[in-house]
Amino acid sequence: MRSASTEHPSSERPQRPDAPTGAARKTPLTALDRVPWGDIQDSTGSAAAIPLLLDGIAGGDADTARSALDDLRKRICQFGFVVEQATAATVPFLWELANLPQVTCRPQIIRLLKNIADARQWESTAAVYPKLLNHRENPVVWERAARQAVRARREELGRLMADEDGEIARATTELARSLGARPSRRSPGK
Repeated sequence: MRSASTEHPSSERPQRPDAPTGAARKTPLTALDRVPWGDIQDSTGSAAAIPLLLDGIAGGDADTARSALDDLRKRICQFGFVVEQATAATVPFLWELANLPQVTCRPQIIRLLKNIADARQWESTAAVYPKLLNHRENPVVWERAARQAVRARREELGRLMADEDGEIARATTELARSLGARPSRRSPGK
């Protein structure tokens, strides 16, 4: 299996011809086209289906969005703690979706971000089996990059914690704790 570089996956490779085009995009996720999804891996192999799943979350009805998120979770954070090469590239889009009021599964997206932020499966395995770090495909690097991608957008926590939807606010508070961020006080009356 060929491995893509995890250093700068969104800027080192040309776009694959089978990637969705910006003209066809119906969601706010316009930067999806900048990621070479076909060149990186998720738990099923090629991550080429991830843009379709993200579109389903962004623009689908509640059942469609929930189903797409469940499929995405299996591809980028299996069992809630095993990340893949495509996880870090997916995280910015999860943050974007978590901030869109029309998205129906925002609390579940925030919980997925928390799972990614907490992921230590590959690091724990490497601590016992250091040869894992010598493999051409280094999942420890993927895991660290995914956690960093979640931390990179932590400035958005305050707005999400102040959301009128209590489930979103609770999920965000849990994510903030995982990131070691101090939860800001919510506005009175919320």
